[in-house]
Amino acid sequence: MLVYFLNIFLFLSTPVLQLDSESPMQDVFNYEFLLETGNDLNIQDVISDANFKPIFSKNPNFGLGEQAVWVRFKVESKGDPSVKKYLVINNPNLDEVYFYLVRDGKVRLSQESGRTHDLYDRLVPSRKIIFDLATTTGGTDEVFLKIKSSDKRIISASIGAMEAINYQLNFENILFGIFTGVFFGLFFYNLFLYFSLNDKTYLIYVAYILLVWLGQSSILGFTQELIWPNWIWMNLRSNVLFSVLGSMVALWFVQSFLRTKVYLPKLNTGIQVIYVVYIIILTGTVFGFLTAMYAVFLVTQAIVIPYVFMMSVFILQKGFKPARYFLIAWSVFMAGILIFVLTQMGLMPFSPTYFYMMPFGATLGVILLSFALADRINDQKRENEKEQNEKLKLLEEHESRIIEQNEFLEEKVKQRTEELELTLHNLQNTQTQLVNQEKMASLGQLTAGIAHEINNPINFVSSNISPLKRDIHDLLEIVNAYREKGKLEFTDSSKKALQQVEDDIEFDYILKEIDQLLRGMEEGAKRTVEIVKGLRLFSRVDEQDVKRVDIHDGINSTLILLNSSMSGKIQMYREFGNIPIIECLPGKLNQVFMNIITNAIHALVENLDKITDPKITIRTIHVGEKIRIEIEDNGYGMPPHVKQRIFEPFFTTKAVGKGTGLGLSIVYTIIENHKGTLEVRTAQGKGTNFIITLPIYQNTQQHD
Repeated sequence: MLVYFLNIFLFLSTPVLQLDSESPMQDVFNYEFLLETGNDLNIQDVISDANFKPIFSKNPNFGLGEQAVWVRFKVESKGDPSVKKYLVINNPNLDEVYFYLVRDGKVRLSQESGRTHDLYDRLVPSRKIIFDLATTTGGTDEVFLKIKSSDKRIISASIGAMEAINYQLNFENILFGIFTGVFFGLFFYNLFLYFSLNDKTYLIYVAYILLVWLGQSSILGFTQELIWPNWIWMNLRSNVLFSVLGSMVALWFVQSFLRTKVYLPKLNTGIQVIYVVYIIILTGTVFGFLTAMYAVFLVTQAIVIPYVFMMSVFILQKGFKPARYFLIAWSVFMAGILIFVLTQMGLMPFSPTYFYMMPFGATLGVILLSFALADRINDQKRENEKEQNEKLKLLEEHESRIIEQNEFLEEKVKQRTEELELTLHNLQNTQTQLVNQEKMASLGQLTAGIAHEINNPINFVSSNISPLKRDIHDLLEIVNAYREKGKLEFTDSSKKALQQVEDDIEFDYILKEIDQLLRGMEEGAKRTVEIVKGLRLFSRVDEQDVKRVDIHDGINSTLILLNSSMSGKIQMYREFGNIPIIECLPGKLNQVFMNIITNAIHALVENLDKITDPKITIRTIHVGEKIRIEIEDNGYGMPPHVKQRIFEPFFTTKAVGKGTGLGLSIVYTIIENHKGTLEVRTAQGKGTNFIITLPIYQNTQQHD
């Protein structure tokens, strides 16, 4: 309660900015601020909020952050009511600014602007953010500003009539014109020198001039006003993009101009690291991580500036005279950038003067670098003459050495040729072995499939032979009983007729043939069972030894086998995580992957005309003492009644002859035997995702 009344006291004691007709421009200084803490507040919430705090600065800096900042101040119109007043936000790098004019707790006027708005949609099409103040005499108004920005949230505002605002804008336009004239004069002059001297350092310098101009123009807001007034994407990113590109080209120029690879090879490696950081900043900026990348850029600049300064000092100490001009130019440019970075990081108070120090330092630095390049040319001429004299002496000394080296090299080439021939022979043998291994692996896959398909019908045949023999034996016993009884009880004519029938059908031969056929069937079934066992042993599908394997290898080998069945139209994405080697039966798990992925392929192939981008994604994740494998497709999924029965033996949704209904049942059993879990997430029209969870250890003897 005490804090609440204290805030009310501070608010009531806040001075009122009195507007008069005599002052052309008046700076706003009586700010109060409120930081949003996650909630998107509206103006009505903010008007009654008692948590506003005063800030005693004409140019408050609220730092970097995603949350919005509310500021308010009081104004009272004392001048001529016919002279309209406008509020000018001098920082052109604010993304969104919402303006509310409030009197007696009611919003009289609301406007919005910022660099996310097209330039010509603003109240005044200018690089600065301008609002119609629309105050009236006879009362006090409150101005509320809601500010969002991916860059620094620095507030610098003033109030004045349109005539004074135009005067200030025109004056800044003249300064920018001078700034642009200097840069483009140097640009074309050094471009001419590049074509004249064919020195790539000048081309780097030309690119540096252009990027510095684009970077400074973006910071000042002129690129949005002159080049891309309606390109919001570029307005949000141009400050960082061109500043980073300019810094990268500047480092490239430093390497070329100061010959850092020659004089400071170790410190030159640090520049390569800085390049990587700049590339990360560029990538993050392009993909929208604006605030974070801007903060990283500021910190990087604070490191790069003294780093290059230190390198130039060391190179100057080593006797490279052009480094002195570079040192002067870089010092001037460094001062401007350093002041800008310190104000952006909140280590120095912001002011319009400091805001323009960086363009001024950039201009002066670019001019001084031109002098440094001219001095470098003279130094290079002297060095070239000295090098030519030294080369003439060295050429005479090297002639005899060249002859000796040629003889030595010929001997080396002969030795290396023999070594390469031997290596080639070994590689050819290795290639032959690998081809044979691949054939054997393919044959193993084929035999495993044959064994799986033949095993069930052969088991059926072999298991039915014994009952068949028993039944035929019983029938023959009945026939023999009839024959014995008939000899005693039938008449002679009946006996003669029956004997004639036996002779016609060769009954004794039939008995022998039945016995031979049964023995042949039994022998054939036994032989087939043995063949199936051999095939299964060959394919190692039934091996029961737990081994430590890399699951990724099994998945990749399965995908290779199934590649031809994807018809070249299904995209396969592997999102493999960093998972450990696990204990398992590798052949069994390969069978799991084969069945699930094959089902996914069939689900997509059957609907290629309906799915625009068929794909299968396989993910692996390490979760504590387990790993998780996800096999996901973007097919049509399964309805609930199908999902409930997919693990039932012999249940299938495929047409007759295309599926046995045992694949997923076998998969479920294998996962269960591995002490894992199998989960299916699917819905009609949203694809299917099989999630396999396996423990890393099976608590069995390990076989490495």
